[in-house]
Amino acid sequence: MNPRPIIFDTDPGIDDAAAIVIAIRNPSLDVRLLSTVGANVEVEKTTANALKLTEFLDVDIPVAKGCGQPLMRTLEPCPEIHGLTGMDGFDFPPLQRKPLEKHAVEAMREMIMASEEKVTLVVIGTHTNIAILFRLYPEVKTKIAEIVTMGGGLSGGNTNSTAEFNIYNDPHAAAIVFESGVPITMLGLNVTRLALLHRPAAERIDKSGPAGHMLFSLFEHYRGGSLDTGLIVHDACTIAYLLHPEFFKTEMMSIEVATEGVAAGTTVSDFRAVRNGEKAANINVCTEVDAEKFENWFVEEFCR
Repeated sequence: MNPRPIIFDTDPGIDDAAAIVIAIRNPSLDVRLLSTVGANVEVEKTTANALKLTEFLDVDIPVAKGCGQPLMRTLEPCPEIHGLTGMDGFDFPPLQRKPLEKHAVEAMREMIMASEEKVTLVVIGTHTNIAILFRLYPEVKTKIAEIVTMGGGLSGGNTNSTAEFNIYNDPHAAAIVFESGVPITMLGLNVTRLALLHRPAAERIDKSGPAGHMLFSLFEHYRGGSLDTGLIVHDACTIAYLLHPEFFKTEMMSIEVATEGVAAGTTVSDFRAVRNGEKAANINVCTEVDAEKFENWFVEEFCR
């Protein structure tokens, strides 16, 4: 079977880095493009971080700089979680590579339309680039196999009491993407908060080689939990799902994104309306994860 072609739309970000490194190293996946967006930190920094990863891993994967601001809001980055650079904790060498000259939306369109196989989009930042892609070039939708996205949740937020960070930072873009008709699998906080990495597992990764040591160094500076109590590597769940969907339970649900008011950025599952036949289920939502299998898999990706 040919490797599955994927495009990352990403805002590295330490948990993004973990997802990207695992995907690039796994022979079952063919990472064809890293398109960047401003979210965890500003887009200039996320683009530099994506380039640092491809350079560190010595892979010839293009990086395209995308949108620095949400469609209708002002970006609210979170350097307190990932550090000022977005990937604090490891001393990367001076960057030699440069991004493509074309905008990420154009790069995605060209790559999707040129692909003989349908492409999977792994969206682990805000949905700004993807929303613009769909509005400018709706023809790409028929050539997308699926969108697998880390965002949202069924209850409880991490920016306020209801909204998850990626959706909160550009709810209007997320609404466009969720309403696009493209098949979408959503890995929200209700699942990613349970998929933890603990210190013994991380120390095995540290000893596995240069890539493992680099990630371990980042993990020590990441404030998404801690290695001693359990580090929340949200974005790596997308790759776990692609490679091992059996780790997860899913359910088709009606998901809408609130775009205005105090609850903007909240993903709402209207199960009553689905039950009554008033709305159709539109999103494949991950509802449970086998946390032990997830952590074992994460280590095995580096120690096999």
